[in-house]
Amino acid sequence: MGMGPEPPQEELLVEDVAQALAEDLGTGDCTASLIAPEAVLETRVICRENAVLCGQPWFDETFRQLDEGIAVQWQLSDGEEIQAGNEVCSLKGPARAILSGERTALNFLQALSGTATKTREYVDAVKGTGAVILDTRKTLPGLRRAQKYAVLCGGGQNHRIGLYDAILIKENHIAAAGSITAAVTRAMRDYPELLLEVEVENLEQLEEAVVAGAGRVLLDNFNLNVLETAVERYKGRIGLEASCGISLDTVRAVAATGVDFISTGDITKSIQAIDFSMRFI
Repeated sequence: MGMGPEPPQEELLVEDVAQALAEDLGTGDCTASLIAPEAVLETRVICRENAVLCGQPWFDETFRQLDEGIAVQWQLSDGEEIQAGNEVCSLKGPARAILSGERTALNFLQALSGTATKTREYVDAVKGTGAVILDTRKTLPGLRRAQKYAVLCGGGQNHRIGLYDAILIKENHIAAAGSITAAVTRAMRDYPELLLEVEVENLEQLEEAVVAGAGRVLLDNFNLNVLETAVERYKGRIGLEASCGISLDTVRAVAATGVDFISTGDITKSIQAIDFSMRFI
């Protein structure tokens, strides 16, 4: 099995899983309590469609929190492609705990594999252009770090994790600050260590952002012709990121303009869960 990207810090992983189990188990699994406490189950997880696997750390943590006696054996690693019908892992352990954790564990696996799969589709669509696919902050509530990890498994890269680890000056920030130059100057003074990006709506704003010293610009709703002009004038002087309205149907043409980055919320907010099932041996 190959090695995927590093998952989030352990405490974040534990918190994600604990919250998911709490909302499902509540005061206890009434149905699983009907099973004899000493009963042992062997199961395997099958993927019913082609996909990119993601979610192993959350799957494993689910069963660890329920019963450390459950053994999980993976046949594939996060980031690897799955063919429909493939077995991805097998489990053996106390029946009650496996039954109680089944849905929560599969929920993580199907949502994160859906994110990784959608990301891989975008990455494949721009292959050979040099453009990098970035995510956004448009993630499922409570699963920001998990979905950011899934994007990496799909071959994309993370934009900022949140509002604390990069500066993105947008239209309302510019209006409040008075100008792009004023906002950039303040950001460079207060947060010199952070990526500094400015969202621009036209070539005039782009020129101001370049002169002011921004490290990257987000080209908001630029059509293909204007993107090409931006690339001709500023490629190599500042990072160029295209965004807004990006889809699988349009992303190749956008990448072909020569932009450095393409960001899209589609890979995290418009995902389709991958179909996994747990079968008992």
